Amino acid sequence: MTVPEVLTTIGRVRESIGAERRASRRVALVPTMGALHAGHLALVRRARELADTVIVSIFVNPLQFGPGEDLDRYPRTLEADVAALADAGVDYVFAPTAREMYPSGRSETLVTAGHIGTLYEGASRPGHFDGVLTIVSKLFNVTRPDIAVFGQKDAQQVFLVARMVAELDVPVEIEVVPTVREQDGLALSSRNRFLDEGQRAMALTISESLRAAEAAASEGLGEALAEATAAFGDHDAIALDYLVVVDPATFLPVVDDFHGLAVVLVAARVGPTRLIDNAAIVLG
Repeated sequence: MTVPEVLTTIGRVRESIGAERRASRRVALVPTMGALHAGHLALVRRARELADTVIVSIFVNPLQFGPGEDLDRYPRTLEADVAALADAGVDYVFAPTAREMYPSGRSETLVTAGHIGTLYEGASRPGHFDGVLTIVSKLFNVTRPDIAVFGQKDAQQVFLVARMVAELDVPVEIEVVPTVREQDGLALSSRNRFLDEGQRAMALTISESLRAAEAAASEGLGEALAEATAAFGDHDAIALDYLVVVDPATFLPVVDDFHGLAVVLVAARVGPTRLIDNAAIVLG
């Protein structure tokens, strides 16, 4: 086991990755906010399969948190993260400070996510995706990866990053890894650690709603939405934020007579903790 080299400055990253590229080594980036779990490690394993050199960024990006969100509460576990990444064979960890990434304070130059960035997560968290795309763009510029690996759990983020790469001609390949779940179906999330035993049990409603939508998908959009929504029942302990079925090609809500592959997006708050999930379905 080799402990990854922890880099904290942009200059050191460019120096190290530059040496890798001069040696004709293929570089993969896995962007994270830390508090790593098995879902993150699945991304790392895929990166390891696709590239000679793997760099994992760990940065809790203040630009994607709005007022009243959990920026200060978000878990920071760098020492444990580095240890986990050593077991996974990661070469470099980029763990900058906010001042390193935003030396002038909050960045005035943003990559905007457009209309799709204002829907779903963007409606609940205004400006969130502008912050996401801005930091991802910065990480691409700093690390210059051949491949960047993301998780399907953040489906809207994946769509927007892939669109940014295509529209801005960014020379990076986007690889998407399926959502990793607990045995009972709960999608892995760094925020799951905030759930007490009762809240965690209630959080299973989210994945249950996705399974209900999948089971009813052959009956069409209306039935899929009705069954998915019914899974939430009248539970006071979980508050549904949104539940929508979108066309994966446009990420806009599908029309009533839509047939074919679609994606169900769901977000809900369990106590003070907000969780998201999604699943592909085929509407009949």
